[in-house]
Amino acid sequence: MGNVILLIALPLAMAFFIPMVGRKVRWLPDVLANITTLGLFVLAGQSWGREGIYTMGGWPAPLGIVLVLDGLSALLLFIINLISFLATLFSVDYLEKLYTSKLRYYSLFLLMVAGMNGAVLTGDFFNLFVFLEIASIASYALVGFGCEAEELEASFKYLVIGSIASTFILLGVALLYGRFATLNMADVASALQHHGFDQVSLFALVLLVVGFCTKAALVPFHAWLPDAHPSAPAPISAMLSGVLIKAIGIYALVRLVYNVFGISPLLASLFTYLGVISMMAGVLLALGQWDFKRLLAYHSISQMGYVILGFGLATPLGLLGGLFHLLNHSLFKSLLFFDSGSVEYETGTRNLEKMGNLVQKMPVTSGSSLMASLSISGIPPFNGFWSKLVIILAAVQAQRPGLALWAVAGSILTLASFSKIQRYAFWGQGKDFDAKLWEGWKEVPVLMRVPLLVLAVLCLGSGLALWHGLKGLFGPAISVLTDGPTAYIAKVLGR
Repeated sequence: MGNVILLIALPLAMAFFIPMVGRKVRWLPDVLANITTLGLFVLAGQSWGREGIYTMGGWPAPLGIVLVLDGLSALLLFIINLISFLATLFSVDYLEKLYTSKLRYYSLFLLMVAGMNGAVLTGDFFNLFVFLEIASIASYALVGFGCEAEELEASFKYLVIGSIASTFILLGVALLYGRFATLNMADVASALQHHGFDQVSLFALVLLVVGFCTKAALVPFHAWLPDAHPSAPAPISAMLSGVLIKAIGIYALVRLVYNVFGISPLLASLFTYLGVISMMAGVLLALGQWDFKRLLAYHSISQMGYVILGFGLATPLGLLGGLFHLLNHSLFKSLLFFDSGSVEYETGTRNLEKMGNLVQKMPVTSGSSLMASLSISGIPPFNGFWSKLVIILAAVQAQRPGLALWAVAGSILTLASFSKIQRYAFWGQGKDFDAKLWEGWKEVPVLMRVPLLVLAVLCLGSGLALWHGLKGLFGPAISVLTDGPTAYIAKVLGR
């Protein structure tokens, strides 16, 4: 467990170190940032399959601050740090052409990574708030990093809505502390088991659910996302959609409901309704979009609907589907945002109507985009098919066939939406296509191609993660959720 603290300390330290030493040598920030994220990915890989409690300063829970590594947090750590490494690799050439000040970019990027890693590991409510604020504030700045009017407007909107969500979360934490005189999650869970729910704890739960649903961009708390994702640099869009809304939104919400308050029929129903509404609203709003990145942003809302639907079914098979789709979405949606960044890098536009015949000029980008589009649309044998299939089967098993039909309908509409991208950007041409500009387009540099190829291979091969089903790769994470508050209390407090 000693290495776990490095997942927080290392990016925090490097976020301040890179601006101090990287001003003189042009290539040094790129090298240091990529070495850091690669090291974090290795550390996250080493934590897979391990469990334990790390006590800060040797103070045991509930008196001291603890970090909790279990099957659920290990899964999120792996996803966060994999996408982070690929994003910094993609950023090397991408920033060179489109942005300036790599020092500030990498500093903010690593602060965001540190905040996400901390939010996933912490076993303390207040530190959960601190870490999600570190990640959120860094992401506000990164969304507006280009300093154009559109980007600054999106960043400000994201800041305002994100701050309201953070205020809800802080008020919920304050109410729990006032009621139970503790901030340790396991200790709060223990107190709830002994004293039961009262109006204060129920109100705190409502505040926390609203706050984390906003961070996760679930409908109707999604208003910030369609502006923030298109405006951010492509690697940051990949991070926001691929991991941020999961680490400080979905993960925190699921941990809170399953391991602290305990899942109830009312909360499970709320999750399923939020899932269906988000799933359908996101995909319907995406259908009319011609901005490549905005279209992808609406699909982030839709795909989070699938994830929360799986968790709302509250069955082992439903949890498997939710966790598996959470992993798969990180892969194919990050790839799609990298593809959109590659297209914008070369063509200078995000408007699908100005693109065309990119398959001839950008074969790697076109091929990886096709694979990611088939993945998100749930076409076999790609990974999105398997996780959506599990969620649909879980709905049928739970005798909720209506939910299964909504999931199928969402997938069909997703395919229609991504058929438009393939039709206008890669295999055909839009109405404003300029053949003269097309002559000068070419494939992106090698370092931008590597993440595309890696994620494309993972989109095809990660379906194997379903091997052995409930007892396979996701078994430890499923056990953390199905065992509920009692097992979490025993693990952290030893009671």
